[in-house]
Amino acid sequence: MSGLIGKKIGMTSIFDENGKNIPCTVIEAGPCVVTQVRTNEVDGYEALQLGFDDKKTVNKAAEGHAKKAGTVAKRKVVEFQGYKEDYKLGDSVTVDVFKEGEFVDIAGTSKGKGFQGVVKRHGFGGVGQATHGQHNRLRAPGSIGAASYPARVFKGMKMAGRMGGEKVKVENLKVLKVVADKNLLVVKGCVPGHKNSYVIISK
Repeated sequence: MSGLIGKKIGMTSIFDENGKNIPCTVIEAGPCVVTQVRTNEVDGYEALQLGFDDKKTVNKAAEGHAKKAGTVAKRKVVEFQGYKEDYKLGDSVTVDVFKEGEFVDIAGTSKGKGFQGVVKRHGFGGVGQATHGQHNRLRAPGSIGAASYPARVFKGMKMAGRMGGEKVKVENLKVLKVVADKNLLVVKGCVPGHKNSYVIISK
């Protein structure tokens, strides 16, 4: 699962060779610094710890950890396994690890939408024509219980509540363009999260 840490820039659209308009997301992918190298001898597994985006206010622990790699403390630090290249501590991993035409998985935190009702949160249909004596609660969930048995509401019942702000992974997004000089990655389709949110790109 080699990959990179990136930042979502926003959405746009491009035309393919057939003139079809394709919606796509632009991601600032890297450059990421190797802040730690995990080995079987020391850690029991092999992985690369990558850091992205310089941190402004730094505590001593983060500062000392980054100093070993010859860099400054990073805001986002993620471990990746499966790198075939032999990276050393302090090396820079750029967007060149991706190629145009291949498929990647992108994980991020979805937009937080606050407390929402059942129509928005779970896709309930609402009452529609407001029949059967419906008064003024067209988007209400309706009855949620059973009868005297079980005399309670089962866990997991679809009800109103907080929506969004969860980790979401979108798989098999096609890489449309790799702009190496600007560290940009253009993928087909949408990516979870708001603008300037961190995403993890893996392949």
